[in-house]
Amino acid sequence: MFDLLRRLTVTPAVPGMEERIREIVRAELADHVDEMRVDKLGNLDCIRRGSGDGPVVMLAAHMDQISFMVSHVDDNGFLRLNPTGGFDPRTLMNQRVIVYGKEELPGVIGSKPKHVLTEEELKKPLKIKDYFVDLGLPGDRVKEVVRPGDRVTWVGDCIEMGEMYCSRALDDRIGVALMIEAMKRVKDPAATIHAVATVQEEVGIRGAMSSAAQIKPDVGIALDVTIANDVPGAKPQEAVTRMGEGIAIKYMDSTSISSHALIRHLEELAERHEIKYQREILPRGGTDAGAIWRVPGGAHVATISVPSRYVHSTVELVHTRDVQAGVDLLARYLEAAGERDYAQQ
Repeated sequence: MFDLLRRLTVTPAVPGMEERIREIVRAELADHVDEMRVDKLGNLDCIRRGSGDGPVVMLAAHMDQISFMVSHVDDNGFLRLNPTGGFDPRTLMNQRVIVYGKEELPGVIGSKPKHVLTEEELKKPLKIKDYFVDLGLPGDRVKEVVRPGDRVTWVGDCIEMGEMYCSRALDDRIGVALMIEAMKRVKDPAATIHAVATVQEEVGIRGAMSSAAQIKPDVGIALDVTIANDVPGAKPQEAVTRMGEGIAIKYMDSTSISSHALIRHLEELAERHEIKYQREILPRGGTDAGAIWRVPGGAHVATISVPSRYVHSTVELVHTRDVQAGVDLLARYLEAAGERDYAQQ
């Protein structure tokens, strides 16, 4: 798992330009599915045809990561940024980045030095507009290579840290890795499975909406991270999930309320096969499940979530036990998806 996850996280894929990750997914699943197709938005649909009269199941794991788009290049070569995805401005101070212009250029995110700030400025939290990218090059050279619309990503490697994986872009490369590993384990599913590596989730769950409209699934399962607020200073009721306590089965978030019949089936499978899980209620945020349920006629949807600390940063963490529990639960579900008629529950 670590080798796959490292390849997925060090490879850039910003909203609207996910092709490098798509090719990794294509290579990993080529021998494990019956058909692959890419739609006009760039979603990769990997189809495994069922052996019986099972439901149509759509899995959705998004390929894109939060990133930036260059909005302005000034005469001195400094870049201003527009976010593509949700950033906490506190995480941007002094980060290293790569700018994807005509060439790939390393840079750093800078801001005015604290030593020259006024007392009033010191009281105000920094906003994204207060930051800029310094490429260490003269303005005329920067303007030859970088233009508004070029993309920018954080620099970050994937490492094993204690019992955890640590990296940028685990949201949602861990979901992509989970989907790949589970699909490799499925032997003879009754359900027809559409394992979809989706695009543009971070800017409004757009890819999953397009893909679900084409597939028209009976069941939709998003694979994503969720908050593990089990850190110093957090109250017990604010934890959402806890690291190492098992894969999370989402009950609700800002974009969807999970199908009761589906999550009950997932929990029963977890208990039957002794897979550790925890229930999740996320007060703010959403996943591709929020797009899938909008398919005409509706679908039974849920999210299988990997607990994560420090989401949307360069040091996102996930626990190896939770990841393995997610692979086990998803594989078991895909083999058992035809054993229930959710409409009768």
